[in-house]
Amino acid sequence: MESKKAYQEKMEAQLKEWSAKIDLLKAKADKTKAEAKIKYYEKIEELRAGQETARQKLQELKGSGEGAWEELKGGVDKALNDLK
Repeated sequence: MESKKAYQEKMEAQLKEWSAKIDLLKAKADKTKAEAKIKYYEKIEELRAGQETARQKLQELKGSGEGAWEELKGGVDKALNDLK
């Protein structure tokens, strides 16, 4: 069974990795033509919103007690899977 702290650290690392990938996507979007740039930016906004949802779920998990974190883990996992 995974500990709460190990799970939090793993999820925080995943969010940081995705943040870097979103930043890379934005850099690519900045180099494209106007029409493609609009599509990139729309997708980036969707990704940022999903990332924020996952970050909020992780914050809820951090504030939970040892007994309740397992229940919240499902919400964090779903938010991260949606972001993938």
